[in-house]
Amino acid sequence: MHTAATVTDTVSIETRRSSFYWIIMAASIGNALEWFDILIYGFFATIIAKTFFPASNSTVSLLITLGTFGISYLVRPVGALVLGSYADRRGRKASMMVSIVMMMLGTAVIALMPGYATIGVAAPIAVVCARMIQGFSAGGEFGSTTAFMVEQAPERKGFIASFQFASQGLSYLLAAGFGVLLTNTLDTAALESWGWRLPFFFGILIGPVGLYLRKHVHEGQIFQEAKSGEHPVSTVFARQKGRMLLAIGTLVLSTGTSYVILYIPTYAVRQLHLPESFGFMATMLTGAILTFVTPFVGHLSDRVGRVRMMAWAGIVFTLTIYPVFKVIGEHAGLGALMAMMAWVGLLKAVYFGALPALMAETFPVETRATGMAISYNIGVTIFGGFAPLIVASLIQATGSKLAPAFYLMLLGVISLVALWRCRTTLNLR
Repeated sequence: MHTAATVTDTVSIETRRSSFYWIIMAASIGNALEWFDILIYGFFATIIAKTFFPASNSTVSLLITLGTFGISYLVRPVGALVLGSYADRRGRKASMMVSIVMMMLGTAVIALMPGYATIGVAAPIAVVCARMIQGFSAGGEFGSTTAFMVEQAPERKGFIASFQFASQGLSYLLAAGFGVLLTNTLDTAALESWGWRLPFFFGILIGPVGLYLRKHVHEGQIFQEAKSGEHPVSTVFARQKGRMLLAIGTLVLSTGTSYVILYIPTYAVRQLHLPESFGFMATMLTGAILTFVTPFVGHLSDRVGRVRMMAWAGIVFTLTIYPVFKVIGEHAGLGALMAMMAWVGLLKAVYFGALPALMAETFPVETRATGMAISYNIGVTIFGGFAPLIVASLIQATGSKLAPAFYLMLLGVISLVALWRCRTTLNLR
């Protein structure tokens, strides 16, 4: 026989579980939308180049498109300063609402904008502006939402914050799924005319769902009890520069890998001479691994330590990435490409599953959103946003298909040094 107390306890548990899942969805959906837009832009870079940035040389056109992709990232640190500071002063929720509205606006402009052949130079200018709006909004997204998540469940920081990056895996899965579907069902003319716009329209539909979810969440108790930072930006730059450099350092391997994965469909076509659908299929596999493995890694990091797990993953990644690219270059095919991306996805999941919580632990509550936002976006801008352009340029300059491996090995060394310093100077485990 159930007593009233038992029933009440059961309802309370179910309510907490419901709230926990609602928090995860509300916080991670913005990151998912951000990455979905980024991936679609990167996946369809060749078509976007023809539509908005026509040039007599296809390589030049592609490089301009990828350069525009990178230029938009220059705005991200500005968004980090503005929205990160806003989150520390006025609340994580307020900043989260602003960022998702701006993401929707940027996505809508790209989806609806006529091409260069229709309206001339106004088309590429509008696309650049749209990417800059997205860059500004994304600048505050990571810091605000990660701070929000870890402050909702401080005893399970690794697990709950891991969904921030698991949502990236879901974005890979959805974006690559669109790539496979569209390239296999539409002919080239239809795909270049209107088919590439369909994923962007889908991205617009995600926005209202995120707005609804975020409207019905509340600030974490830790933030409510903390003394609000009146000048979080000046505090971070004046007193926490070392913490900021360590956060950037731990991030660079993860962000560089993310954007090289984004470049894989283009790499598969231009360097390996494989069908376009092969690159999308391999990226879908990577997305599935990132989606389902990352939360498990986050949970494990709460038990065994984040630095330890990330260090081992970083070492293995740095030592094996060159052989992986060498094998795919010599044995190009769907099977080899799938195996390569499965290995990269697994190691990346182990590394970045614990990363959001580690970055959150690097900063105190009063400056957490600002510190993470600035660190994340400086790292992403320098080592991630320009990664496709850097990789494409290195391949063009050297004629070597192994250029992405050398770039990732460099990032691996930087991140391993940063992890060692986190352990020795901040006593993070």
